[in-house]
Amino acid sequence: MLTVFTPENFKTIPWKNGLGHTTELAISDGGNLDDFDWRLSIASVVNDGDFSNFAGYQRNLVLIEGNGLTLDHRNGELDELTQILDIARFDGASKTYGALVNGSIKDFNIMTNKTSFTPAVSGYIEQQTVTIKLLAGSLLFAYSLTEKMVVNTPQDEECTVPVGHLFKYQHRNTLSGHHSSVNKITGKNMIIIELKVKACL
Repeated sequence: MLTVFTPENFKTIPWKNGLGHTTELAISDGGNLDDFDWRLSIASVVNDGDFSNFAGYQRNLVLIEGNGLTLDHRNGELDELTQILDIARFDGASKTYGALVNGSIKDFNIMTNKTSFTPAVSGYIEQQTVTIKLLAGSLLFAYSLTEKMVVNTPQDEECTVPVGHLFKYQHRNTLSGHHSSVNKITGKNMIIIELKVKACL
């Protein structure tokens, strides 16, 4: 199932700690700020400060604009994001403090419920075609900072995704018994996200 979220679909909502606002691109069905399986958003950071507490969630944060951000998780671990598409991966319960390097930045956030999905987030600067083998039930997202993307799905669908739009694809088991699907995404300055569904125990 293929979906393209347009900027008209995005929502501006306050941060959980009330210190700023974020643009929510998409969230799992029925989800809200306190309870969701996955959530993708873009935030502008204009001041140093503490991150919101998202205990129970895994966070992936990608630098998409600005001169850099240093994340101090106050457990001896630091993430220094200095180049566009640098990624920090950390526990949502961390007491993270963000310090700007030189002026405001924008970041792309991927948050996933630890009991629902395992995230794999990658950035691709150069023009290329990325092939993703997606397991049934898992989710694939793609977002480009500067160029349109062309996506090919297993149903031989070709989808052109404009800059600033979010592509989503979910593979479901078919009557033919296919448990995985091969998807190809062509572009540059892309963020590609695979959310691998966790099996019920």
